[in-house]
Amino acid sequence: MQNNSPIGFFDSGVGGLSVYARFKKELPYENTLYYGDLKNLPYGNKTKEELISFARNILKFFQTKEVKAVVIACNTSSALAYDSIKDDYDFDIFPIIQSCAKVISEMNIKKIGVFATVGTVSSKAYSKEIQKHNSSIEVNEIACPHWVSYVESGNIASPEAISDIETLINQMNKFTPDKIILGCTHYPYLLESLKKFAPENLFIDPSEIFVEYLKNNIKLNKSEEIGTEKFFVSANPEAFVKNAKIFYDVKNSPTLIL
Repeated sequence: MQNNSPIGFFDSGVGGLSVYARFKKELPYENTLYYGDLKNLPYGNKTKEELISFARNILKFFQTKEVKAVVIACNTSSALAYDSIKDDYDFDIFPIIQSCAKVISEMNIKKIGVFATVGTVSSKAYSKEIQKHNSSIEVNEIACPHWVSYVESGNIASPEAISDIETLINQMNKFTPDKIILGCTHYPYLLESLKKFAPENLFIDPSEIFVEYLKNNIKLNKSEEIGTEKFFVSANPEAFVKNAKIFYDVKNSPTLIL
């Protein structure tokens, strides 16, 4: 593996493109691969065993591409699969939750809220990882089972979405958090609705923290040429391109990997 070897990113679908887009903006010279596992989405309601199996299949694919690192751009996979796979490959694996938790634990805060998928909240991954580094921080995790569908369907301003968001914000506010982590790659796209009920600076977009962490921990490409990018999906390439527009302009048609 060389410094110009590609970096792999994966998620259940297009949500991880929010991390990918920020990464490409900050590090345009890196060669990248993105794998959207549309065959198995959504990940939020899958078992730990299923998520480990999905991750292993994707990492095996990335091995054939001789990647220098893999980014788990999915909170649910980071929460439930990472610990079981982290030592089994000859490239570095960067999970969004564990990476961000190290940074968040050093912030000057006492109480932090987390909005995330059912799977992530059930795992208590944010609580475990943040408190592993700083046991004095209180963490309150709340599941938001419908928020991904609001983003992907374009219904972020629908009465149903607004009512649901208001209910969960009110529930979180009882905890009086200093900050709230938007613990799913889709959730920052709900910010316009979220800030109707809480100050915008209350929310943390983990992709911002994550990309800064990656910049400091990945062997960077020394080339001054814009990096290549390739996209792969396990199903529905047309749906991937259509839904990706929310997050990133995918110019290259994705390759279907069966």
